[in-house]
Amino acid sequence: MRRVAAASLVVVALSSGTPAVAGLFDDDEARKAILDLRAKSDANQRDIASQLELQRRNQADVTNQIDALRQDIARLRGQIESLTNDLNNEQRRNKDFYVDLDGRLRKVEPQQATVDGQTASVDPNEAKTYEAALAQFKSSDFRGSIASFQTFLTRYPSSAYAPAAQYWVGTGYYAQRDYKQAIAAQQLVIRNYPTSPRAADALLNIASSQTDMADKKAARATLESLIARYPDTPAAATARDRLPSLR
Repeated sequence: MRRVAAASLVVVALSSGTPAVAGLFDDDEARKAILDLRAKSDANQRDIASQLELQRRNQADVTNQIDALRQDIARLRGQIESLTNDLNNEQRRNKDFYVDLDGRLRKVEPQQATVDGQTASVDPNEAKTYEAALAQFKSSDFRGSIASFQTFLTRYPSSAYAPAAQYWVGTGYYAQRDYKQAIAAQQLVIRNYPTSPRAADALLNIASSQTDMADKKAARATLESLIARYPDTPAAATARDRLPSLR
């Protein structure tokens, strides 16, 4: 009977719509809503955390990739600097090589020179050898200069310096008062190089040797030959001055 009575009370209460009963059901829905919101919030937080973790990992990967790229760039820069340095050194070596080669070629290639008033092609070593022999003569080493000039003539028989070299051989003998050898040497100048400016000087040297040998007749004939063959040379002018003293 009591249960029936209680049930009846509940029915009456529900039918009457009292606020106390309605509040009970509102609390349950609110709790359920709150639980749903919490569940959604937790899910959202998990999603956000997952996304943040993914972004962190992606950012870490990007950072690692950037670091790797920076290292690659640094390594490439180092290689570029090394290659640039090697290239500069190679260019410098090539330049030095060609400068040295050009210098060596200039030392062996014939060069234009003025010899006894005439332009000629002269080998640098040839000129150096001639100048060395001439330096001996100028230092009064006549014997040494004669040997050097004779060696020069053997080595460079067709040299533009050959007439002068032969002339200095004769003059070296004359300086040593070896007049016969001086005359013989100067006769080679006249015979082998008749068009050389040294030919007139050779005749004058022969006349000097003959004069010193007290052969005035021969000296006079040599001077007259000189004037006839090379009338416009300084040697001919000197010959004209000497002739009166030989009569």
